[in-house]
Amino acid sequence: MGVANAYQDQRVVVTGAGGGIGAALARGFAARGATVVVNDLDPARAAAVAASIGDRATALPGDASAVAAEAREALGGEVDVYCANAGIAAGGDAFADEAVWEAAWDTNVMAHVRAARLLLPHWLERGSGRFVSTVSAAGLLTMIGAAPYSVTKHGALAFAEWLSLTYRHRGIRVHAICPQGVRTDMLAAAGSAGELVLAPTAIEPDAVADALFDGMEKGRFLILPHPEVAQHAAGRAADPDRWLNGMNRLQRTWEQR
Repeated sequence: MGVANAYQDQRVVVTGAGGGIGAALARGFAARGATVVVNDLDPARAAAVAASIGDRATALPGDASAVAAEAREALGGEVDVYCANAGIAAGGDAFADEAVWEAAWDTNVMAHVRAARLLLPHWLERGSGRFVSTVSAAGLLTMIGAAPYSVTKHGALAFAEWLSLTYRHRGIRVHAICPQGVRTDMLAAAGSAGELVLAPTAIEPDAVADALFDGMEKGRFLILPHPEVAQHAAGRAADPDRWLNGMNRLQRTWEQR
């Protein structure tokens, strides 16, 4: 099936789609024939992206942690693809405020769980559905200076894995996108840690979307827009202490900046 109609008449929800990766995903699905709900916490950003897409898109502002039901209604009661893309890049260490941890957990993990609870019964009944989780390389590895982000992204990946292994034989397809640096507002907000770790190999949001569409076509669960992440993850699993020592050197370099 050609790119122009690969998702013809599919009904797609993308959270956090007012910019960055989410906007690229929304535009990519629409370009392939889908009808897209563009969700973002900022109404103006959601409206701008939807307007740039045209009549295949509907803006739906609101908190991604509780938007799934309204999004399904906007699509006439059916969702074929749900992209749990919204995320909070919560920095801080073990002493970060409880509110920071709670917000990261709610958006980066529980928003995915709530969406799945709503969508799974119908998807399982009809035997098809696709759940896309924008995780991060931090979910496979970690990120210095960002304990809440790293921990909750591990949780997001774990939930995506659980969905896939539990329901793949019943027609549910799950994909976890795990990029490193992407040139978005989130990277800019990462400060000096982002400049050190992520900026040197950062890619454009469209490259992340392209990696997802290629991975979906090939039936892959794990989408790695930065292929080197696979090598880092393999090294982490094979020799955790060596990997931790290397990351600690990076931590010390960052502390000395």
